[in-house]
Amino acid sequence: MRAPGHLPAVWQVFGGLAGHFYSDVCLRHGVVLLGPGDAGPWRPAYDGAESEGDTLRRFATEPQPGDILLLRSGLSTVRAIGLVAGDYQYLAQFDDVNGWDMQHARRARWFELPQPYSFDGRLFGAGAARFGRVSQAEVVGFALSFINSPPTYWHTTPLPPLPAEALSLDVIPGWLQPLAAQAGDLAALYWDTSGFGEPPAEDEVLAHFVVPLLRALGWQPEQIALKWRYIDVTVFRGLPRVPANCHLIIEAKRFGQSTEYALVQAQGYVATLGVTCDIVVTDGLRYRLFSHSQGYAPVAYANLARLKASALNLFERLARP
Repeated sequence: MRAPGHLPAVWQVFGGLAGHFYSDVCLRHGVVLLGPGDAGPWRPAYDGAESEGDTLRRFATEPQPGDILLLRSGLSTVRAIGLVAGDYQYLAQFDDVNGWDMQHARRARWFELPQPYSFDGRLFGAGAARFGRVSQAEVVGFALSFINSPPTYWHTTPLPPLPAEALSLDVIPGWLQPLAAQAGDLAALYWDTSGFGEPPAEDEVLAHFVVPLLRALGWQPEQIALKWRYIDVTVFRGLPRVPANCHLIIEAKRFGQSTEYALVQAQGYVATLGVTCDIVVTDGLRYRLFSHSQGYAPVAYANLARLKASALNLFERLARP
């Protein structure tokens, strides 16, 4: 804790760009998250390449309880303001945040702004680290003014509980093993833009992952339509291929984009068809199922490259009746 009379430091933390937000996870669980985290907890001897230079060391050692946090999106917009509420922790339950491993964490008390606040210009800089101290007078003044103005009840509210750590899928069903092995081989390669090149396009992940997964779940070729009425994948419960027989819609996005990003587009397709069916959004490796009967709430998730026991729920829901 900073000594009385000393102003708190102001830190910015990246919450993602359009198409890959993870700020909701931070707000919901009262955390600040940083990745990549698969290499294990931070330690003084942590390799610089793993820690993206100095960013992780700073995150793990410098912020103090009571320091101010700005949860930003893009280069000039703040979505929430918070207070550091704990020391560095390594939280294994955040090993898959929309497909990112972000186990480096601190607890935080957040206040989500009614509307995102945008500064003029790119105050955080095009090369801003995903976590770093803020020195711009305009931003520091904004943060201090906000913290010292009502409402202040959130400064001391209890922290929300952390999610339980999801159990790994120790025994992969035989039908899933080839896809899981392929996902394990390709996931790291896809992220390596220097070694692989541009990430795979939507049609590529449809061919390599989505259609093979549907076939493994029992769906026949004639029940799986690609680009039918501009929809990436439509699964029919039977023939003919008409809206009345639509069982499921799958919207795919380029690898690495948020799986939630495609939901609105898919809902538009469902409305145009005039049907009631569930929606899956995917980037080939990650699959999130949204239930029509529950107002398109997310009800199941699986990551082929990081399989959890809970993934079986998604596969059961997607299997051919």
